[in-house]
Amino acid sequence: MPSVDLLDIVKKTKYPLEAFLFVQRGLDQTVRGIHGEMDEDDEDLLLDDPVQSSRHVSGRQLCEGLRDYAIEQYGMMALTVLRYWGIHRCEDFGRIVFAMVDAGMMHKTDGDTLEDFDNVFDFREAFGPGTLVLN
Repeated sequence: MPSVDLLDIVKKTKYPLEAFLFVQRGLDQTVRGIHGEMDEDDEDLLLDDPVQSSRHVSGRQLCEGLRDYAIEQYGMMALTVLRYWGIHRCEDFGRIVFAMVDAGMMHKTDGDTLEDFDNVFDFREAFGPGTLVLN
């Protein structure tokens, strides 16, 4: 994978660096939550063919994982923090992901599209009063 400066990607979008770092960390947590910790076989497969690796998550799974990660990190302030970064809906997560895919920082399958992030959940409902951390 080519060396990519995350700041170059940030400059091409409306999202700040913190939003990209949040998505990267949330993706890592989501992948580990769905597929478990990476073992030696996973590492070899990831190096050989990152697109077809068994550690893929769908746009829906990632959005749900990012929701849980935001609540875990920011609690009742999650919606405020995300809005501060210009993230108002799941489609914003998708735009950040696809900016990193376009830059070669992430991989996608042939079936992955930006539309996979459309209307996964409503932010006001997901991050509203009474929000619980989902395990």
